[in-house]
Amino acid sequence: MAGYPPPPGSGYPYGAAGGYGAPPPSGQKPPKEGKTSSSSGPDPYHGAPPPQQPYTAAAGAQPPSSAAPYGGPPAAQPYAGGGSGGYGSPFAALVPSTFPPGTDPNVVACFQAADRDGSGMIDDKELQSALSGFSSQSFSLRTVHLLMYLFTNTNVRKIGPKEFTSVFYSLQNWRGIFERFDRDRSGRIDAPELRDALLDLGYSVSPTVLDLLVSKFDKTGGKNKAVEYDNFIECCLTVKGLTEKFKEKDTAYSGYATFGYEAFMLTVLPFLIA
Repeated sequence: MAGYPPPPGSGYPYGAAGGYGAPPPSGQKPPKEGKTSSSSGPDPYHGAPPPQQPYTAAAGAQPPSSAAPYGGPPAAQPYAGGGSGGYGSPFAALVPSTFPPGTDPNVVACFQAADRDGSGMIDDKELQSALSGFSSQSFSLRTVHLLMYLFTNTNVRKIGPKEFTSVFYSLQNWRGIFERFDRDRSGRIDAPELRDALLDLGYSVSPTVLDLLVSKFDKTGGKNKAVEYDNFIECCLTVKGLTEKFKEKDTAYSGYATFGYEAFMLTVLPFLIA
């Protein structure tokens, strides 16, 4: 599974090209300290946002009494985010699917064994059992929930044959990447190895973000400063999912995006409540 691809011709994975502190475009030198670019747009080297605009409200001014609460829908417009299956809702119904042509018979058999009631769908615990039994590797329910959310784009915690196949092959790919970067064969990868593994998937993260990821996904609470396979999968799913949600808004590959309050909550919360 490739990560979020770089913009055409950039030569950098997403998170590097055009982002804050990114390398300058080929042949371009960073501006000298104390000097600014003659361009009227954002600083092309540092990827700086446009200058802050002055606050336009008069001192002591009060919002109009009809103003909607923070995060609420605009006045006189229908609320688009609430309710099952509403726009942007993570609880939209999962569309029934079938196995893609040429699916490995072992994958089909694994799904059918988990689908005990023959409904064509398996739930989170059935998926956990199927993946753990087939790979001899335990997966936490949180990891399973993230897999289901990212491969179905819903939070109903059901998965069909098509999505199961994608999960299965992606886990094989991530297992290969984990083993390749676990150079000392310790069963864990440290911060530099995690950085290289994420870069191989197409995600360039800053040292600060990398430290946060290691602290979050280290089972010892940061003591070992290393991530085991199950948590590596969860880490990859989190980075992949958040990056792809951000990409939907950042169509220009600028490293910046604008989110409404509802869209922001629906982007972040599924990763917190998985």
